[in-house]
Amino acid sequence: MSAVGAAECLSLLPCSVDYHAWDGTRAKGFQSLLTGHNQRLSYHQMSVENPGDCIMAGKPRLHYFNARGLMESIRWLLAAAGVEFEEEFIDTPEDFEKLKNDGSLIFQQVPMVEIDGMKLVQSRAILNYIAAKHNLYGKDIKERALIDMYIEGVADLNAKFRLLPVTPPDEKDAKITLIKESTTNRYLPAFEKVLKSHGQDYLVGNRLSRADIHLVELLYLVEELDPNLLANFPLLKALKARISNLPTVKKFLQPGSPRKPPVDEKILEKARKILKV
Repeated sequence: MSAVGAAECLSLLPCSVDYHAWDGTRAKGFQSLLTGHNQRLSYHQMSVENPGDCIMAGKPRLHYFNARGLMESIRWLLAAAGVEFEEEFIDTPEDFEKLKNDGSLIFQQVPMVEIDGMKLVQSRAILNYIAAKHNLYGKDIKERALIDMYIEGVADLNAKFRLLPVTPPDEKDAKITLIKESTTNRYLPAFEKVLKSHGQDYLVGNRLSRADIHLVELLYLVEELDPNLLANFPLLKALKARISNLPTVKKFLQPGSPRKPPVDEKILEKARKILKV
């Protein structure tokens, strides 16, 4: 399997799914979204004039591998917002097939989050909803534009880290060197400059936003690769400490929390088997 294919597996970008085919399963997925039907959880069905409008008792439920991937940022954001959640891990190919066949995955892919009577897929849509609901997405469209700009930069660097576990061994050292160079010469200086330019505690509007949370999640990845990479960025180090000491985040960082460990070969192999790649 190619490095790109394995990365798709880890990121839960769908592998071996025909996106152009409109089949019965996909049609069923749209029907499920519109009716709020769920065979595993109990919903209170609302009127047909409001398709998909239903009330789900309980916590958000996350459907994903027992791994970081694209769900980890969702875990971070929920945790920072103080939202308790449940996880239903996809442990076998049959688990994944069941989600696809019962109409739970409108685009045949995960992550999927059951929240407020919806089954949301597409990680950006999920993150946008959580951030907006919990006032972590700025006070106006200008602040939201800045937040989006910063989190796209975070995502660019995060994508480089996500490819690292599936890089062939003979290429890994060179890949690490490139990641370190782009981290210290391109991305971290940009975020340090933002904080220095306004002298405030947070990236946007002097209040906590999803941009801060996603950036701090990334800074932990940077430190896992090499703790020295943050040495020349005092404002980023201070931001990391500030966010990490928020009670909700501090709890998430403790052992035994839903936060997932770094990806290793065992996790990779299990993902390959589940997705049959």
